[in-house]
Amino acid sequence: MGGYEWDRKACRRQMMEDTNMPGVLEGKVALVTGVSHDGQIGQAVARKLAESGAALVICARTRSNVEARAEELRGAGARVLALAVSLTDESQVRQLIERALSEFKRIDILINLAGGLTRYKPAVEHSLDDWSQELDNNLLSAFLTSRSVFPHMQESGGGVIINFARAGLSQANMVAYNCAKAGIEALTRTLALEGRDFAIRVNAVAPGLVDTASNIATMKPKDLKRWTKREDIAETVVFLASQPGAGITGQIIAVTGGGF
Repeated sequence: MGGYEWDRKACRRQMMEDTNMPGVLEGKVALVTGVSHDGQIGQAVARKLAESGAALVICARTRSNVEARAEELRGAGARVLALAVSLTDESQVRQLIERALSEFKRIDILINLAGGLTRYKPAVEHSLDDWSQELDNNLLSAFLTSRSVFPHMQESGGGVIINFARAGLSQANMVAYNCAKAGIEALTRTLALEGRDFAIRVNAVAPGLVDTASNIATMKPKDLKRWTKREDIAETVVFLASQPGAGITGQIIAVTGGGF
């Protein structure tokens, strides 16, 4: 057990050293979906990508939210294109990719962060609309953006797609969300197989309970010792997107803090 703990800590230190190198993503363009509210994962991921040298395209449904995140990033010196997009609308996703390519000429990294749990009720109380909304927001959005980006990555000689799954087993009262996240894992592995001959790596990050502002406000924890930190998730994303993560594809990487 001691050896395992040492190895895990050593790997963690090495990953932090690798991802904290300035410019580890210099010259890369990252498209990040779901960069909206203050205190959420999208904000942390976008900031870490920018600190690592990437130019950013960020999007969310609400223009005021995505513009607020863009202003924060620009204030820190990042190059950012901010767009308001419904990622469940095929034509809007296509326009998103076209705008990104027009602005930066390439997309090297796609982070499918949009989604989340919005329906919490027993399975028998889920309406068809509940089911469709949860699967569309979490799974359809990731499929549409990945499908649109894939040909451009093929033509440019490769790229990285990082999806967001969930850690742990399925829980009660979350049937549509559970199924959507199971679909994300299947999407990740399928795209990894289809992308391996084109140098396209596809992985998923699977967070545990995260210290987002919304989770803290809702759950009101007494302490956060076992919660996953947003910054840890962001570092994992940069690791997977950069050269140190070049040997990893088709994997679901759990980031659970002390809550395993």
